[in-house]
This record gives sequence, C-alpha cells and structure tokens, in this order.
Amino acid sequence: MTSTLIWIAVALLAIGLYLSWTAGRLDRLHARIDAARAALDAQLLRRASVTQELATSGMLDPAASIVLYEASHAARQAEEEHREVAESELSQALRAVFEEAEQVEAVREAPGGEEAADELGQAVRRVPMARRFHNDSVRAARALRRHRTVRWFHLAGHAPFPMAFEMDDVAPAALADRPGT
Repeated sequence: MTSTLIWIAVALLAIGLYLSWTAGRLDRLHARIDAARAALDAQLLRRASVTQELATSGMLDPAASIVLYEASHAARQAEEEHREVAESELSQALRAVFEEAEQVEAVREAPGGEEAADELGQAVRRVPMARRFHNDSVRAARALRRHRTVRWFHLAGHAPFPMAFEMDDVAPAALADRPGT
C-alpha cells in the first residue's frame, strides 16, 4: 500500500511538472508574440513615417505625393481593427508610385533623394521580415494552445487567442532590389 501511494505521488508530481513546464512555455510564447508585435508596429510606423516625409519633400510629382501622403496618413491613423487594410493600401500605393525604376532614380537625383530612397527601401524591406517573425510566433502559440492538455487544464489562462497580422507587404521591385543595401 505504501509503495502504491509513492507511485501515485510520483505520477502526480510528474504530471504537475509537465503542466507547469507547458504553462511556462505558453507564457514565453505569448511574451514573444508581444515583443514581435511591438517590433512589427515599429516597422510599420517607420515605413509610414518615411513615406510621409518623402511625400511632403517635393521630390515627387504632385499626384504621387498626394497618393503616398494619403495612404501613409491613413496607415498611421488607422484603428487596430482597420490597420491591416490601411497598411495593405500603403503597400499598394508604394507599388503604384515606385514600381518603375525611373521614379526611384528621379528621387535619387534630387538633393537629399539618395538618403530618402535608401531609407524608404530599408523600411519597405523590413516590414515583411517583422510580419513573418510575428506570424511565426503566433503560429507556434496556436499550435501549443490546440493541445488537449492546454485546453483541458486551461493553461492559457485568460490570454486572448493570438491573431496573425495579414496584410499585403509586397515591396515595389525598384525599392526592394536595390543592390548593396
């Protein structure tokens, strides 16, 4: 009888350790999602800010300036539930204006244009990486939260179900393929 109680205690201890380890892992994944979302938000804000600066700099023709300014302003001011759409529209506006290499070269030839084009190119290239990192973290947390053990023992607590950030983040070819950057 004593050995049976010892084995039951060992089994309960092992189950408790497993549950504790799983809850800790889930907590770390949620923290990683929060950090990745903050990095994504920073990159999106940087892209919108650089685009807005370029739109108001006078280096672009008036129509392109208006298109970029309105799209970047909408992306910066968008509420959370409309953010993905606004950021996708900014990506589309960037592609519409900078798809042709001639437009990028015209910006580069203007005074201060080389730095502005390089900064925009960097911002445009960093958004997909930040979004991919965020969505990979979300995918890992979702996979763990689908396990029966996590659901049965409510190991996720009251944390909201993680949501991926889906947007059009295809960069204009003329900005994305800049050699040497």
